[in-house]
Amino acid sequence: MKLYLRDILDAINAIEKFVEGMDFEGFKEDDKTSSAVIRKFEIIGEATRNIPKSIKEKYPHIPWKEMAGFRDKLIHFYFGIKYELVWDTVKLRLPELKENIQKVLKDMEEEK
Repeated sequence: MKLYLRDILDAINAIEKFVEGMDFEGFKEDDKTSSAVIRKFEIIGEATRNIPKSIKEKYPHIPWKEMAGFRDKLIHFYFGIKYELVWDTVKLRLPELKENIQKVLKDMEEEK
């Protein structure tokens, strides 16, 4: 389970590095970066699906269901990605998610 949480954290860290110094227009126009960010969101979604129910129940404030659902939205956009949605998620939701995942990992270390 820690592995999946670390995968989520690693993906968040990678996304932050990918978009560092970019604005929305730069992100939208840079296919390599936007594709990499979308791939990392897919990883976050897949890893989230493998988090045990007991952890999801212990940390209900973390949007587990939305994280998995976002991955589904991204891979099923046959008519194009909604870049605004991806960008807003990167800028507005990832910082809090990162803090929450770090806390879960810290709690798990302390419970040893």
